[in-house]
Amino acid sequence: MKKALANTRVSVKLRKSEYREEWYLYVEAYPVFQTDKPTPQRVREYLNRTITTPIWDKSRNARTDKDGKTTYKPKRDLNGIIQCKSQLDQESCIYADKVRSLRQKEYDNASLYSETDAEQAEQLERSRCNFIDYFDHVQRTRHAHSSDSIIANWNRVYELLKIYSKGNAIPFSQIGLKFVESFRQFILNAPQGGTKTGTLSQNTASTYFSIFKAALKQAFIDGYLTIDISAKVKGIQGRESRREYLTVDELNRLAQTPCDPLLKRASLFSALTGLRHCDIQKLKWSEIEEFNGGYRLNFTQQKTKGVEYMPISEQAFQLCGERKDGEQLVFAGLPDPSWINRPIKKWVAEAGITKHITYHCFKHSYATLQLAGGTDIYTVSKMLGHTNVRTTQVYAKVVDAKKEEATKTIKLDLPMAE
Repeated sequence: MKKALANTRVSVKLRKSEYREEWYLYVEAYPVFQTDKPTPQRVREYLNRTITTPIWDKSRNARTDKDGKTTYKPKRDLNGIIQCKSQLDQESCIYADKVRSLRQKEYDNASLYSETDAEQAEQLERSRCNFIDYFDHVQRTRHAHSSDSIIANWNRVYELLKIYSKGNAIPFSQIGLKFVESFRQFILNAPQGGTKTGTLSQNTASTYFSIFKAALKQAFIDGYLTIDISAKVKGIQGRESRREYLTVDELNRLAQTPCDPLLKRASLFSALTGLRHCDIQKLKWSEIEEFNGGYRLNFTQQKTKGVEYMPISEQAFQLCGERKDGEQLVFAGLPDPSWINRPIKKWVAEAGITKHITYHCFKHSYATLQLAGGTDIYTVSKMLGHTNVRTTQVYAKVVDAKKEEATKTIKLDLPMAE
């Protein structure tokens, strides 16, 4: 079956000015078939050029108006270029013909190319794009409203990509299994950011490489990669970190130990609710409501952006202090994570606790104590705002370890078997 051709013809034409004795040069293409138009179109492109001395071909009438006045078509040479008396006008007509020639080739090529050819041409163009620029675009558009920690992690991987490439571009055409493995090895030995010295921890490297793989996956979805390379590469295995927590006795000791009142209230509130620092720092009075004779939180988690309805105990509500106007912060003035752990370290030491405790440990304490107290893991997962119960299972391992230790506390003097 023969392929239907559009046979679009492009020509240079003149349009008379309404106010002066001059003519505008433009190129016109016809027929042009557009997907949103049912009939072929005339496409005109004005060239910002005018002439005043065209030579008219008296043997070729253009039109005759109602008064009997006849106009003529412009005279052209053997190549179809409009002829003029003025050298300057002639140069303008030559320029117009070059534009016409360029547009004619574009229409001819578009007609001759198959859809496969066009897709191959587009893919070739995408393969020349810079992966680092694409990564930056993804983090700015798809993660613009993510939590601060997610944005910070994506930005750090973006900076590491620039360090890895030594400031050079990374075209998509160069991205293959060899490149991905090379970047994987780089991540494992990459420097820490900011004022920190040394290389990344295994868990941080695992997080960063997962972000890198997510960008590769998105590039495949967006058509920049022809194969899903991310599915062919294993991630970096994270090491199970020790999650320190406080017992009920230790929490009571902290409650009795002098400390900055705001810091003490916010820390113990986290231990009683399992809320993250970022959620407590931005908690408003309008998000605490009375419900079924008790109290609950109605808020949006900063990390997951999930809307949560969380019941809280009477003690947790008391830690909030005196109720204020709805838009006021419950724990106004609570320090940022980078400043809060130093006073916590001093407070913990003065309470006689030797564990390495940070603010996040109060959240760990809530999860561990709930599981140890018999609350099922699915309820705890929901209370913590986890999107996957597997995230909560790490606390269950701590409880299991404590149970194993408990079995060793009872020892009997059993007679030896004969």
